[in-house]
Amino acid sequence: MRLLRPVLASLAAASLALAIGAAPANASDPKPDTAAKASAQGSAPADAGRKAPLVSQAVDVASSTIQTRIVDYVKTRGTKYSFGSYADPNTGKVVIETDAPSDVVSSLVGTYGTVVDVRKHEVTDLFSRRDDVPAFWGGAGITLTAPNAQCSSGYTVQNSAGTRFQVTAGHCFSNGQTAVTELGGRVVGTISGNGLPSQDMELISGQSYGAFIYLGGVDSGTGAHILSAADPVVGFADYCHSGRTTGENCGHTATSVTATVCTSSGCKSPVTAFTGGNLPQGGDSGAPFYVGSVSAPDKHIRGHVIAGGGGTAYAELWSRVSTRFGVTIAT
Repeated sequence: MRLLRPVLASLAAASLALAIGAAPANASDPKPDTAAKASAQGSAPADAGRKAPLVSQAVDVASSTIQTRIVDYVKTRGTKYSFGSYADPNTGKVVIETDAPSDVVSSLVGTYGTVVDVRKHEVTDLFSRRDDVPAFWGGAGITLTAPNAQCSSGYTVQNSAGTRFQVTAGHCFSNGQTAVTELGGRVVGTISGNGLPSQDMELISGQSYGAFIYLGGVDSGTGAHILSAADPVVGFADYCHSGRTTGENCGHTATSVTATVCTSSGCKSPVTAFTGGNLPQGGDSGAPFYVGSVSAPDKHIRGHVIAGGGGTAYAELWSRVSTRFGVTIAT
């Protein structure tokens, strides 16, 4: 799940809903003239004056305690499981919606079992890697305002001043162009620092970028936190990539970190050559190349996808990115 986004997004959505509910229906309309004031003043929102039903103090305490435990669990264990929790005034119970196993739920519920209603299903964010939202993540589908090339965002870096950028493949866009989300056309940022023909990398800047990458399928809304970055090790057989075309795929073996690849955009060297598993396809350029066990909440960047064909794919090395741009990985 997208780290704290399933929890934080729910809180943000709740706050937004409260803000919308508190605003009069004509809040954005021009100020009414004298003739219109009487009718305007007589038009109250449908929920005006209504009071929310109450839950018992015991249920309120149980709900608050369980929600705190859930947030602490996600902070320390990551987003393998999703949660939604609230006190339901209609049933007088604390509702927990989750795909977590029973032992995890029991540890969160504790002694409040008699006032808890557990509903077993996943809770997901209502966006995906092809329709990303700030703070933008790596592995998302990106294109231009006038769509042509479709690529994937890579990962977030920062300079010595703490300014954040996203990295993608240099053959995707040109300096000064505006990258947008694949769906919805939401501005992801402005392109700069294109390293072609010898370095297939560039930066995206001007927006908010998170230290996370998308995992899962091509329409996934789930992801993982990035903890570190380094170059890959030849012979290691479980590297992964995660892009807009093929989604998340692991089981890649790094066969070289001194490879050369020459394409229509120029010759790049040294780069990583990797084989095995479901390799990247068109549109996965820029996607993060990384390592991290399935059971671990954090992932570790090793570069980004730039080319492929004939059973071998290629990725820029992290060290080349950090040296060229003078950046560190954002965590």
